[in-house]
Amino acid sequence: MSVSFEFKQCITMHKHRGKKAKNLREFRNALETVSKRSVFHHTYQYFLKGHILEYTNDFAQWAGESLEERALAEHFSNIDPYDFTDIEELRKELVRQVDEYLLQFPEPRDALSGDEFFFNETVTLVFPSGVRARNLAEFLMAIKYVEGSALYYHFFDARQRLGRSDDFSAWFEDALGKSELAARVRSIDPFMHSLDGIRERIAAAVEDEVRRDMEAMGAPS
Repeated sequence: MSVSFEFKQCITMHKHRGKKAKNLREFRNALETVSKRSVFHHTYQYFLKGHILEYTNDFAQWAGESLEERALAEHFSNIDPYDFTDIEELRKELVRQVDEYLLQFPEPRDALSGDEFFFNETVTLVFPSGVRARNLAEFLMAIKYVEGSALYYHFFDARQRLGRSDDFSAWFEDALGKSELAARVRSIDPFMHSLDGIRERIAAAVEDEVRRDMEAMGAPS
């Protein structure tokens, strides 16, 4: 008998760490010293906000909108945090991008008062949602209605916990032996879709798999 999938939810509390930057030089110096949790918050946890802005992380959003340094913002947006298995490597790449930009533009502008970059951290509390799925049919029903924080926890946060994977595809493959379904879900690009868009794509992949299973058993679709 396969292991059921337990959906978990998370709530977050933001903490300001007392560091802020009004220009790129101050930002670069602070970025080198802030905690890993702060770097994690402004990159990986950007998706927990549940909406799609022009850029893909808080650093890019600030550079593009508050500083109007749109070229740097695009460079920041092109950095996929899930390409890095260690946050320190991600930090080094971010600092490198700023250093290269400052070589070309050594006199960065200041942000307006109130538009400085404030370095924050997130305290995340994880708890059971009370929803379990014993098979794909039950999973399909659940994925359509679970809270967005559950989707974030299992799809985004898990990639940092597990390394290049997510809880959904891990369960499909390890508990159900559904390697093709796991690969399809794992291939969903987190940068291209909102949380609801990712929910729809996961549901569509699971629904296709359920339909194939039913057809293989000779049941009407």
